Amino acid sequence: MLKESKKLSVIILTYNEEFHIAHAIKSVAFADEIIVLDSYSTDSTAEIVSNLGAKLIFRKFDNYCNQRNHAIKSASGEWVLFLDADERVTDELKDEILESINLNNSNAYRIWFPHFFMDRFLFHYTDKVTRLIKNENIRFENEVHEKLVLKSKPPVLKNYMIHYTYKGLFNFISKKDKYAWFQAKMSFEKGKKATLLLLFFKPFYRFFHTYFIKRVYLDGVPGLAAASIDAYGVFSRYAKMVLLEKNLE
Repeated sequence: MLKESKKLSVIILTYNEEFHIAHAIKSVAFADEIIVLDSYSTDSTAEIVSNLGAKLIFRKFDNYCNQRNHAIKSASGEWVLFLDADERVTDELKDEILESINLNNSNAYRIWFPHFFMDRFLFHYTDKVTRLIKNENIRFENEVHEKLVLKSKPPVLKNYMIHYTYKGLFNFISKKDKYAWFQAKMSFEKGKKATLLLLFFKPFYRFFHTYFIKRVYLDGVPGLAAASIDAYGVFSRYAKMVLLEKNLE
């Protein structure tokens, strides 16, 4: 028999997520506390959040790392689950989350995220991300792909998170370009240079690693497209670094 449930807080970051946010909140209705940190949305996101009874706080966006670190201050739960507005917790994952925090065998857990692209989930084009963690001195670092500061790699839960990653091909490419600017500016500020070797070799390596090493070819045509856009994202990052170096932003 399971022990008494530990209090669970869910943190969701939003900006103009009126299409997704209600479904995200409803998928974690089992949590004791749902906190939505909104970057002053101009659509009806804030109104939807308030109507659903979640705790709503605001902060002007500067980067994802600072947004998450700010939201953590409002979490009163013994455990924290980090969720994005375009993600959903399945019933199977819900049961596993509750069981895991009750058994208390680890201080954190990673969750599988198969990407949703071209109307299907790509089960080889996946990420394993630490999203469930004990609320003990939690801290994120890195401005773009923010990461939790951890002493060791946490175990992975068996069930996956539904993630409606990309609305379509152009949305996928647009997101890659957006991240590329973040990464390019961060590298430029650290004094890093974009060499011809990086500009041509890195995209090729990213495609090879994604398509063959991660076996994304098993995801068919969507897998091929995803690996190609991944490579484009890397090329775009270094190309933007060149523009920044030449003051041509």
